[in-house]
Amino acid sequence: MEQFWLPNLDYLNSILKFNLSSVFDILIVAFVSYRLMLLIKGTRAVQLIKGIAVLVVATALTSIFNLYTINWLLKQAMTALVVALPVVFQPELRRALEKLGRGGFISRTLPAQGEMERGKVIAEIARATTVLSKNKMGALIILERDTGLEEYIDTGVKIEGLVSAEFLVNIFVTKTPLHDGAVIVRGDRVAAAACFLPLTENPDLASDLGTRHRAGIGISEVSDAVALIVSEETGTVSLSVEGVLQRQLEEAELKEKLDALLENRGGSRLSALWRRR
Repeated sequence: MEQFWLPNLDYLNSILKFNLSSVFDILIVAFVSYRLMLLIKGTRAVQLIKGIAVLVVATALTSIFNLYTINWLLKQAMTALVVALPVVFQPELRRALEKLGRGGFISRTLPAQGEMERGKVIAEIARATTVLSKNKMGALIILERDTGLEEYIDTGVKIEGLVSAEFLVNIFVTKTPLHDGAVIVRGDRVAAAACFLPLTENPDLASDLGTRHRAGIGISEVSDAVALIVSEETGTVSLSVEGVLQRQLEEAELKEKLDALLENRGGSRLSALWRRR
């Protein structure tokens, strides 16, 4: 008599249960990883993570090619880095815990706004700067590039308004609620106003440079942002990139420099060009 093989139902149930739990586990890890990536997007943590990845790859390569001394040095650096990570990522960790406490960790992230033509943004910023300079209205405008400035945006009042000369001038009108602090521009949007920025600790700066100039230089030292400063006392227009301040810029020259700075993303090549000029 022909016999048919019957599967063990308990065995199948255990496999099915195991597979479902594994899939559920993977989905949770994927979701948390995705939310963490969104959390660090637009912050300096992105560049820091890239640096850590370079160290890890370099350590692996030195191990493969038996470069013992370099490998030992890299391993020591990695050990020290593990201890320093909580300090380095302190702003991002604080933001993550705050969002977790507010329930914002699982909230939906809004899609990015459309990009305005770069030339139009530059023209509007240059036109606003000319008006501010002629009227001796102090201003500090920060243009975000590759390094995210989310932690500084969080210190101000979020706006997300389209860049226009009239809008920027109105923000810096004396005694208005948002005039004191920095405006941060992201793409074609004014991301926030009245933002607090780190001050430079460079002891060699001219004594006539006030807090506004020192904040502009400071943010350009800790990121690749472009800082545009208008002096309230003299109306002088200055530009700071990578901690280097260039003063007394005219509108045409300002447009030219902003166009080059916002178009090119090569850090070292750009820095060399900036310093030569």
